[in-house]
Amino acid sequence: MMVNNSEYIQQDAAARVQVLSEALPYIQQFAGRTVVVKYGGAAMKDSDLKDKVIRDIVFLSCVGLRPILVHGGGPEINSWLDKLGIEPQFKNGLRVTDAPTMDVVEMVLVGRVNKEIVSLINQSGGKAVGLCGKDGNLITARPQGEEGIGFVGEVCGVNINILETLVNSGYIPVVSSVAADETGQAYNINADTVAGEIAAAMNAEKLILLTDTRGILKDYKDPSTLIPKVDIQEARQLISTGVVAGGMIPKVTCCVRSLAQGVKASHIIDGRIPHALLLEIFTDIGIGTMILGSQLGRG
Repeated sequence: MMVNNSEYIQQDAAARVQVLSEALPYIQQFAGRTVVVKYGGAAMKDSDLKDKVIRDIVFLSCVGLRPILVHGGGPEINSWLDKLGIEPQFKNGLRVTDAPTMDVVEMVLVGRVNKEIVSLINQSGGKAVGLCGKDGNLITARPQGEEGIGFVGEVCGVNINILETLVNSGYIPVVSSVAADETGQAYNINADTVAGEIAAAMNAEKLILLTDTRGILKDYKDPSTLIPKVDIQEARQLISTGVVAGGMIPKVTCCVRSLAQGVKASHIIDGRIPHALLLEIFTDIGIGTMILGSQLGRG
């Protein structure tokens, strides 16, 4: 049976309307709420995925949410270290950050990656402003404390005044995870940690980590074993029983910590899926793992 072109167009239009209709209750629910997104992994390296993430962030802003984007930039840091003849070193999953490496980290994250993201958001119709932890004393850092890792820091405090000013004026803050201590010494801080602490300080509705995995998996080798929803207690049990292991431990711990400080929901989603942000926030089933303070309905 032949289906003419106009019927295809009608079917496509109907599907789009259905999607918008399903999104409406979530748009209404989250209007005016702050959503903190940690942007990293493959979604930063693939130009097509990058474009979709940027469009998603602008969409969130246009429908009344208040997005804050926190980013990493590990691969580009490694590329520039290689160009400068500095060999990247890691210890227990942390980048060893001596003084020359810290200079490169700050140059790349603050001077290149941050400004590229800001430019892309602005080109897509958003209003972005780039920041690092030093700007407006946004983040005060302290040494992480582990021996032999150099200027790797933790978040000592968050001053949300500049973020509040920006989001209340319709701007999208784009934050790189470089901050300084009280003496002005710069520190490299894990971007997941920065996102979690900003989400907590801003009393955010959601913390969303864009990663290179589907979410929390019962079997890390099998994407079909995705666990769509857990509460804090279940998340801690998954860590203690070894279901959550390796690089997923700090991500889940970051989510749990943000929830304990008042964030409503944390999400770990696969940034390799086009429009992952919109699929997670504005659809009934979502696509990743949502961690809640208590076992409530998805939202």
